[in-house]
Amino acid sequence: MTRPRHPFARLWTGYLRRHWPWILLAALLMAIEGSSVGALAYMLEPMFDVVFVQGRSDLVALVGLAIFGLFALRGVVSVAHRIIMTRVSFDASARLQQDLLGHVLRLDSAYYAVNSPGQLIERVQGDVQAIQLMWTGILTSAGRDFVGLVSLTVVAVLVDPLWTLIAIVGAPLLVLPSLIVQRYIRKKSTALRDIAGRRTTRLDEIFHGIAPIKLNAMEAYQEGRFRASTEAMVRATVRARAGQATVPALVDFSVGAGFFAVLMYGGPQIIAGEKTIGEFMSFFTAMALAFQPLRRLADLSGSWQTMMASLERIYALRDTVPTILEPPASVAETGEVGIVFEDVALSYGDNPVLRGVSFEVPQGTTTALVGLSGAGKSTLFNVLTRLVDPSSGRVTIGGRDIRDRKLADLRALFSVVSQDTLLFDETLRENLTLGREVPEARLQAALDAAHVTDFLADLPAGLESPAGPRGANLSGGQRQRVAIARALLRDTPILLLDEATSALDTKSEKLVQEALAALSTNRTTLVIAHRLSTVQDADQIVVLDKGRVVERGTHEELLARDGIYAQLHGMQVRDEAS
Repeated sequence: MTRPRHPFARLWTGYLRRHWPWILLAALLMAIEGSSVGALAYMLEPMFDVVFVQGRSDLVALVGLAIFGLFALRGVVSVAHRIIMTRVSFDASARLQQDLLGHVLRLDSAYYAVNSPGQLIERVQGDVQAIQLMWTGILTSAGRDFVGLVSLTVVAVLVDPLWTLIAIVGAPLLVLPSLIVQRYIRKKSTALRDIAGRRTTRLDEIFHGIAPIKLNAMEAYQEGRFRASTEAMVRATVRARAGQATVPALVDFSVGAGFFAVLMYGGPQIIAGEKTIGEFMSFFTAMALAFQPLRRLADLSGSWQTMMASLERIYALRDTVPTILEPPASVAETGEVGIVFEDVALSYGDNPVLRGVSFEVPQGTTTALVGLSGAGKSTLFNVLTRLVDPSSGRVTIGGRDIRDRKLADLRALFSVVSQDTLLFDETLRENLTLGREVPEARLQAALDAAHVTDFLADLPAGLESPAGPRGANLSGGQRQRVAIARALLRDTPILLLDEATSALDTKSEKLVQEALAALSTNRTTLVIAHRLSTVQDADQIVVLDKGRVVERGTHEELLARDGIYAQLHGMQVRDEAS
């Protein structure tokens, strides 16, 4: 069956339909609340004509109790349907956020290169919250106010159909202006969500870059940029709200004109005795009470356009399809993990990054990738782990094309330790186990091998100590050792090291190198390194230049060739000596 394409239809089928019994009950309670105002207006006619005009004092208490009962019933059902709809709304929006995040996590790395964190946060959080609040308000207002408006209109028609027709004669004139305003509201609401995303991105960059901002005295500069984003958001919000406020204003003009016309037509009838005071009070009370639900329903059209703008943004993201596709069936594992790059080429747009790269990493050996920045070293890691796919050529592990493996199976082969160690703002234990159950003996062995035990006693709560945002409570060397311990716990057959010691002092580098040596034992290892002294013992060194393999061999062999590697090595030796 074809999936409904309208955003609201997709919201209903995906997240709201499962709650239909509760929504139906809430709708019934809203109908009771809405019809109570019609009943109140209808009771005014006998109250004036029978009780007051005819002087039936014996009916005063009865009429009073009936009116009190209406208000009491209205209060009870109002609380009940609001509780129900809040539960439905928050449950549906929570599931939508979870599904949206799950979808975003499975998109390609290239998607994140062109979509800022702030925009994605606004899609997953801001847009869904906007829908959550709008949905609760829309259904509550639509259910209650529509029934109330219908019941009040019925009362007005029962009193005098011609008066009712005169009162609403100006309503058709509102259709075209309302449609124009609604298009304006959706356009401005979409722009507002985009601006909110850019503003969130600005905050994300500020808080993650707080140290460079302070060191470069950029506080005033960043404050100015945030101020500009905030002012743009204020302007967009005012325009969107102005559009929303216009629709109820149009209703005000129409209702005011209708009141005037009815008064001019019906006033003489009342004076002449053709209509009773009770009929007059019942009709005008019905019209007066209908004014607010009519106004809220008009305002609802603006809220609907705002919600649709957020829904369109959400489902535009949900419809984004990854280009890194899963194979129909995963190949059987052989246990062999030798790696072969076969004429691998890759371009980003018109910029070639890899140009026919070919080399082999035998199982259980260590291969170092060296070269100047931009040579394509990190890109090879991305291709190997299928963060990107090459435009031509292929990569095999154990003789099998990596594109024939399920992504989860492929990435389960790798442990990665990079210069940008990712630690979460959780305890050290959580950062090490990542939610898995790990025996204490195995955990302790990993801590010892990675030299984490050396500093663990200095932390206030040991393994239960918080790592801080992005591991801010630990030094660079400590973060690296935690990452190595985490890699040991993963216990994968392939190890990828990306500048794992580039930012460390001599003492920390020595400890990390010892831990890396323990980690790489009996594993197929690929190392990216700028410090050539750290890879001299590699089984082979592959030299890259402008996306090509230009040299390959051991440290001694490459020095003897007196090529690019020998030049890089000579420059580093001179720099260290100076």
